Amino acid sequence: MNEPERQVFPPDVGIPNSRLPLLLYRAAVPADAAAIERLFAANGWANGWRDGIYPFHHFHTGTHEVLGIAAGSATVWFGGPKGSEVEVKAGDVVVIPAGVAHCRGAASDDLVVVGAYPGGGDYATSRPDPLRAEQQLEDAAAVPVPASDPVAGADGPLRRLWG
Repeated sequence: MNEPERQVFPPDVGIPNSRLPLLLYRAAVPADAAAIERLFAANGWANGWRDGIYPFHHFHTGTHEVLGIAAGSATVWFGGPKGSEVEVKAGDVVVIPAGVAHCRGAASDDLVVVGAYPGGGDYATSRPDPLRAEQQLEDAAAVPVPASDPVAGADGPLRRLWG
C-alpha cells in the first residue's frame, strides 16, 4: 500500500477544519461499491451509504468520514472555499477528519461514492456558521482517533499519522 497524500487545513470563517491531515489514498480499492463497503466494514467503519457528495461546503463535527470512489470521478473542495481542489476517481479513498469541510464541484454522470464512519458514528451535517464556529471547533477536536484505518485496518497509516 502506498503512503496516503496528506493535507492540513486551518480553521476558516465558520469552518473548524482540523489539525489532523486529510488522507488521500490513490488507487487503493477496487472500483466496486460492494467491495468498498465490505472493506470499510471489516475495518470498523460503518453506518455506510452510497450516493454522491453534497455540492455545498459542509462538515461533520461529531465523527470522521471516509469516502470511497466506486465509480466515476469528481472535483472536490476540501477545507472550505480557501482550501484545496482535489480530483478523485474510481479506486481513490479520502479519509476526512471531523470538522474538515468538503464540497463537490464538477462530477462525472456515473459518480458513485461509498461513505462510512468509524464505529458507525453519527454524521450530522453542519454548514459554515461563524456564530457557532468556536463550539464546532471544540466539538471536532474532541473526536477521538479511530481504532483502525478504513483501508488498511489496525496496522494502517491512519493511527500513525493522526496519533
